[in-house]
Amino acid sequence: MAIQSINPATQEIFKIFDAHTDEALENIVAQADATFRDWHQTSFAERQNLMMKAAEILEQEVDHYAELISLEMGKPISQSLGEVKKCANVCRFYAEKAQGFLQEEMIQTQASKSFISYEPLGVILAIMPWNFPFWQVFRFAAPALMAGNTGILKHASNVPQCALAIEEVFRKAGFPVGAFTSILVGADKIEKLLQDDRIKAATLTGSEGAGSKVAEAAGREIKKVVLELGGSDAFIVLEDADIDQAVETAVNSRMINTGQSCIAAKRFMVAEPVADAFLSKMKDILESKKTGDPLEKDSDFGPLARRDLATELQKQVIESVGKGALVYLAGGQEDPDSAYFKPMILTDVAPGMPAYDDELFGPVATVFRVKDEQEAIRIANDHRYGLAATIFTQDTAKAEKLAHQIESGNVFINAMVQSSPEMPFGGVKKSGFGRELSYIGIREFVNLKSIWIG
Repeated sequence: MAIQSINPATQEIFKIFDAHTDEALENIVAQADATFRDWHQTSFAERQNLMMKAAEILEQEVDHYAELISLEMGKPISQSLGEVKKCANVCRFYAEKAQGFLQEEMIQTQASKSFISYEPLGVILAIMPWNFPFWQVFRFAAPALMAGNTGILKHASNVPQCALAIEEVFRKAGFPVGAFTSILVGADKIEKLLQDDRIKAATLTGSEGAGSKVAEAAGREIKKVVLELGGSDAFIVLEDADIDQAVETAVNSRMINTGQSCIAAKRFMVAEPVADAFLSKMKDILESKKTGDPLEKDSDFGPLARRDLATELQKQVIESVGKGALVYLAGGQEDPDSAYFKPMILTDVAPGMPAYDDELFGPVATVFRVKDEQEAIRIANDHRYGLAATIFTQDTAKAEKLAHQIESGNVFINAMVQSSPEMPFGGVKKSGFGRELSYIGIREFVNLKSIWIG
């Protein structure tokens, strides 16, 4: 099996890799398991030193790694630079905080001494997507390695160079061989890996379908998984909102990574009195966005990561329009042989349409006119996903109350949804379970061991 690295902007195949053989996979798993035996005995100070070095390498070679991201999956270079810098930030965060997050916790009981010990599990399999090819991996790897685990990365098959570059970062930083390894294999190898007793747990960021399959396979093996899956995030704009700020944030959220983000705002519930103004301003800003070569710093958005993704998104739009949705801003895939997809706005979207029921993973915004906040909450919750949501209003006390009514793992008020090391990140419903980041994320892949002394 060959794994191709294709530039989505030009469709050029600029690198082909041979997939790892079964023998090579066996050696990688054996090495990761052997390395764990020593790695989990190292001090936090030693791990901290290496993780800080990884952060330095990311910063020193930010241009190289950012260009690799843009070439391999089409992200605008300005956003790729920000992604690499964010990875350095999460490395530093856990280098500094891990020991405190995992220190033994004394519990008052009838025992002479009782406490909770946080101990690493072993080899963790990470199955990661292409849309944030560095960030999604580092937000797992930094806490997992600092906790004393080792990691094996099965990255998306269209970003093999990013996968190998991430392994290179840890190798250059001085982590032992086997602490973090990238494998180049197809999805058909995942179940066999999960059946291996040396793999103790798994984490997946990706589609609902992929998450279901991994959860099923891990469940048969009684192994823990953390899943961060799809999102069709609601963006609620109340009548008293600062419309200019709301629209600017809405566009930035919908267009990040050319719309290919699970936490991008996708469904906009706007109070009827301000809906016309919101739509008009959103259309104007989207029309002003510039597309082109992702390596050009003035490109606001690039192609989708693969041509088939643009084709599938176009089909979802066409089907929705065929069922009654209205096109407020025309765009889409103008060339069926291209991965480029221009921004669109749809209105009059209703249940039974892909634009209502599914996730539109690209620059298509669906706008709903609502009579009040309760209708906005109803539409926001009328979806199988529950990853994140946004509320814009000048009445933050009201927004806090509404935030508790929204069925999602994250709610941002008067700000764009984003992940940050300090706060736990994850979803509910079909958006998955478990959390990444913060002290909660680092505790997902440890044994919370209760120790009681009589």
